[in-house]
Amino acid sequence: MALDFCIRAARPGDEQGIFALIQGLAEYERLSELVTGDAVRLARHLFGPRPAAEALVVEASVESGQQLVAFALFFGNYSTFVTEPGLYLEDIFVLPAYRRRGIGQALLGRVAQVASERQCARLEWSVLDWNANAIAFYERVGAKVLPDWRTCRVTAESLAALAKLR
Repeated sequence: MALDFCIRAARPGDEQGIFALIQGLAEYERLSELVTGDAVRLARHLFGPRPAAEALVVEASVESGQQLVAFALFFGNYSTFVTEPGLYLEDIFVLPAYRRRGIGQALLGRVAQVASERQCARLEWSVLDWNANAIAFYERVGAKVLPDWRTCRVTAESLAALAKLR
């Protein structure tokens, strides 16, 4: 069944819907306990005076009206090796009931379009090693999953301690 949807830039007022999608993503990834943020902080970081990230949303026509069914959140980065800017895709998520309808591919394509328009050399993201469906999807659209790289993360007390090193 065809679905009427549009992809647009997130705007103030979307934060509750985006945060609900973030919670859906966390549940899918079995990481719900790690969600400590909220829609208020999300709004500040997306729409405040110094945005930390940007988001695209997918709005679909459903029986009850328009509903946010997917999002992609990204921000700029920089490659010292190619001395060019890039985009890092932090999250992309489509509600399970709306998968396999071309939404994920269209949304990822729109993020790639943003990267191209900004003359970015790279679009990068991470994928959990157990998520075979996502890995297969990303490889189908031309992504190369890099086997030699691991994500490093410092948070909370460890971040504070690292910040004090001289």
